Amino acid sequence: MARIKGAMMTRKRRKKILGLAKGYWGSKSKHFKMANQAVMKSGNYAYVGRKQRKRDFRSLWITRISAAAKLNGMNYSTFMHGLKLAGVDMNRKMLSELAIHEPNAFTALAEKAKAAL
Repeated sequence: MARIKGAMMTRKRRKKILGLAKGYWGSKSKHFKMANQAVMKSGNYAYVGRKQRKRDFRSLWITRISAAAKLNGMNYSTFMHGLKLAGVDMNRKMLSELAIHEPNAFTALAEKAKAAL
């Protein structure tokens, strides 16, 4: 029986990795072994980065809300506590958008939070 060498699948696999490594510096985009290592490492960085992006945006939203709350005479924690007591269920992303684009609406929320405290 003839031996199956699998050249087509090997070439396909290597071509896929080299395609993912396109644009990398030096040998990392040309040699399969180095490209494979670089692609695996970049995949790990991308995975971690997707988690970090969520953290970074949440901290950005909190900073924006805090700045807007200070303009209305309260700090972030008392503002959020007041909103919770007032029964306002709004996520931090939307609160930060209000703080930027609709300062009057944010002021109204701040007054509501003060009243609930």
